[in-house]
Amino acid sequence: PLDLIRLSIGEKIYVKLRSDRELRGTLHAYDSHLNLMMSDVEETITSVDVDSETMEEIVKQTKRRSPMLFIRGDGVVLISPPLRT
Repeated sequence: PLDLIRLSIGEKIYVKLRSDRELRGTLHAYDSHLNLMMSDVEETITSVDVDSETMEEIVKQTKRRSPMLFIRGDGVVLISPPLRT
Protein backbone atom coordinates (compact mmCIF):
# COMPACT_ATOMS: atom_id res chain seq x y z
CA PRO A 1 0.00 0.00 0.00
CA LEU A 2 2.79 2.49 0.73
CA ASP A 3 4.19 1.86 -2.76
CA LEU A 4 0.93 3.14 -4.23
CA ILE A 5 1.28 6.30 -2.16
CA ARG A 6 4.90 6.67 -3.31
CA LEU A 7 3.73 6.61 -6.93
CA SER A 8 1.31 9.45 -6.12
CA ILE A 9 3.97 11.98 -5.06
CA GLY A 10 3.50 15.13 -7.12
CA GLU A 11 -0.07 14.09 -8.03
CA LYS A 12 -3.48 15.24 -6.81
CA ILE A 13 -4.91 12.87 -4.18
CA TYR A 14 -8.04 12.57 -2.04
CA VAL A 15 -7.66 12.05 1.73
CA LYS A 16 -10.51 11.24 4.13
CA LEU A 17 -9.88 12.14 7.76
CA ARG A 18 -11.65 11.54 11.04
CA SER A 19 -14.38 13.98 12.07
CA ASP A 20 -15.95 14.13 8.58
CA ARG A 21 -13.07 16.02 6.99
CA GLU A 22 -11.90 15.52 3.40
CA LEU A 23 -8.84 16.89 1.64
CA ARG A 24 -7.93 17.21 -2.03
CA GLY A 25 -4.49 18.42 -2.97
CA THR A 26 -1.02 17.62 -4.27
CA LEU A 27 1.03 15.12 -2.26
CA HIS A 28 4.65 16.13 -1.62
CA ALA A 29 5.85 13.77 1.12
CA TYR A 30 4.70 11.00 3.47
CA ASP A 31 6.15 8.62 6.04
CA SER A 32 5.38 5.19 7.48
CA HIS A 33 2.90 6.74 9.97
CA LEU A 34 0.96 8.27 7.04
CA ASN A 35 1.93 11.79 8.04
CA LEU A 36 1.40 13.73 4.83
CA MET A 37 2.70 17.01 3.40
CA MET A 38 0.35 18.45 0.79
CA SER A 39 0.06 21.69 -1.17
CA ASP A 40 -2.81 23.53 -2.86
CA VAL A 41 -5.24 21.81 -0.49
CA GLU A 42 -9.01 22.17 -0.46
CA GLU A 43 -10.48 21.00 2.86
CA THR A 44 -14.17 20.13 3.14
CA ILE A 45 -15.72 19.86 6.60
CA THR A 46 -19.17 18.25 6.80
CA SER A 47 -21.35 18.75 9.88
CA VAL A 48 -24.83 17.40 10.56
CA ASP A 49 -27.20 19.22 12.92
CA VAL A 50 -30.72 18.19 13.90
CA ASP A 51 -33.48 20.78 13.92
CA SER A 52 -35.10 20.48 17.37
CA GLU A 53 -38.57 21.37 16.09
CA THR A 54 -38.82 19.23 12.95
CA MET A 55 -36.16 16.60 13.88
CA GLU A 56 -34.83 17.11 10.37
CA GLU A 57 -31.13 16.65 9.68
CA ILE A 58 -29.37 19.73 8.35
CA VAL A 59 -26.11 19.00 6.53
CA LYS A 60 -23.61 21.86 6.28
CA GLN A 61 -20.37 21.84 4.30
CA THR A 62 -17.59 24.31 4.90
CA LYS A 63 -14.68 24.61 2.48
CA ARG A 64 -11.33 26.29 2.87
CA ARG A 65 -8.07 26.38 0.95
CA SER A 66 -4.51 26.14 2.25
CA PRO A 67 -1.33 26.65 0.22
CA MET A 68 0.59 24.07 2.31
CA LEU A 69 -0.65 21.61 4.93
CA PHE A 70 0.86 18.96 7.21
CA ILE A 71 -1.55 16.13 8.07
CA ARG A 72 -0.88 13.94 11.08
CA GLY A 73 -1.15 10.28 10.14
CA ASP A 74 -3.29 9.10 13.06
CA GLY A 75 -6.24 11.07 11.65
CA VAL A 76 -6.04 9.55 8.16
CA VAL A 77 -8.83 7.09 7.32
CA LEU A 78 -8.39 6.72 3.56
CA ILE A 79 -6.05 7.85 0.78
CA SER A 80 -7.15 7.65 -2.83
CA PRO A 81 -4.50 8.08 -5.52
CA PRO A 82 -5.31 9.68 -8.88
CA LEU A 83 -7.00 7.57 -11.53
CA ARG A 84 -4.50 6.02 -13.92
CA THR A 85 -5.71 5.25 -17.43
